[in-house]
Amino acid sequence: MEIFDSHTHLNDTPYLGHEAEYVQQAHDLGVTEMAIVGSDTVLNDGALRLAHSFSNLYAIIGWHPESSKDYDQAKENQLIQDLADPKVVALGEIGLDYHWDTSPRETQRRVFARQLAIARDLHIPVSIHTREAFDDTYRIMQEAHFDQIGGIMHSFTGDGEWAKKFLDLGAYVSYSGIVSFKNAPEEHESVQVIPEDRLLVETDAPYLTPAPYRGRPNQPAYTRYVVEAVANLRGDTPEHIAAITRANAHRIFNLKENN
Repeated sequence: MEIFDSHTHLNDTPYLGHEAEYVQQAHDLGVTEMAIVGSDTVLNDGALRLAHSFSNLYAIIGWHPESSKDYDQAKENQLIQDLADPKVVALGEIGLDYHWDTSPRETQRRVFARQLAIARDLHIPVSIHTREAFDDTYRIMQEAHFDQIGGIMHSFTGDGEWAKKFLDLGAYVSYSGIVSFKNAPEEHESVQVIPEDRLLVETDAPYLTPAPYRGRPNQPAYTRYVVEAVANLRGDTPEHIAAITRANAHRIFNLKENN
């Protein structure tokens, strides 16, 4: 079994100095590839560093909605420069977060729309974060002609109807450890309606640790348990879910199958 963790934060503080150990532990559980996701200057730089340190790691860089208040022309110029790096596979994570509201909502919307425009111009997919903001996220994606961009609804928490709306825009849909929780009816519903060619898995580590380790620190290796949860909910085998989600990650990230 070969698993692709499509969204993880191995560049975050809990893993600093021990990244090689976590990469090995992931490999031991069948997690052979990862996309390391940034969200600001420090984490973008960390994602790039790790992507260049390990052949099976790739970088996703961009400005998270919580950090959008710090986004300016200089940051944008650096982002555009870094997006040309061959180990960068997507722009992200970008989007809206109305739960924490650490950046003004209007600023979040402006920076989200701007980064979608950059992605469209550069022909690079995006990784989208949306929390308590589905309506505005969907509207901005529509206005940006998302069908010309492509990308991922990361750690999706919507029900089947919302899943279909984002699928209709051309999005892939990725599930994190939340899908393994007993009290996650929306995710349990929506994961069953995602077409095989649009489904992805992730850990979003160090957050959202899946069962059976819920409540403990997360790590990329635990994508294995996300795969098992998705397989159980879809009446499928873990081997098949691992294979299709890996193929889908390669497709959306424009990676060759022999990577």
